[in-house]
Amino acid sequence: MHGIGMTSQRTRARMVERLREKGIRNEAVLAAIAKVPRHVFVEEALASRAYEDTALPLGMGQTISQPFVVARMIELLLNGRQQIGKTLEVGAGCGYQAAVLAQLSSEVYAVERLGPLLEKAKAHMRVLQQFNVRLKHADGNLGLPEAGPFDSIIVAAAGTQIPQALLAQLAPGGRLVLPVGAAEQYLCFVEHTPQGFVETRLDPVRFVPLLAGLQ
Repeated sequence: MHGIGMTSQRTRARMVERLREKGIRNEAVLAAIAKVPRHVFVEEALASRAYEDTALPLGMGQTISQPFVVARMIELLLNGRQQIGKTLEVGAGCGYQAAVLAQLSSEVYAVERLGPLLEKAKAHMRVLQQFNVRLKHADGNLGLPEAGPFDSIIVAAAGTQIPQALLAQLAPGGRLVLPVGAAEQYLCFVEHTPQGFVETRLDPVRFVPLLAGLQ
């Protein structure tokens, strides 16, 4: 679990220090990332690169997100709060981000449209004994209405616009963070205020596209 050499706890700690140097300030987010062994979630051939601050291929045209982007998005959800609350992740992939989210919430729901990736995520959760993550084979554009509303929603793929279903499932006071755009993408932060939804456009990013349907 802890790994050796390039997958050791020491290597993981160096990655966390790099995230701090790049501007991640929330110590709870850094601690959550420090707890999750990223090498468990990548292919064995890439294990030596698990703690580089870069996205890595998962197969099926998908990637495990760059650690800085994971930290940045979760920091936006947590800012000023003790926990991120009941959370929905769209685009579970191999389960890495869901495992980080689970360190900051007692309830994480994660959906993935690609069946083989979902099975990998489930296997990884069993290895980590991460029992507060519920994984479902579902179209992320539709969210997970049967489990909503959610205090936090995080999306790991870029749509050309914010899915209305996700806004409908965001609890009052809730926060949504997602990449938006096609050729040029940016991080979008949405808060559900008493006056309605307030959107803030943030950093330029690069994510795989948010697709519909199941595979």
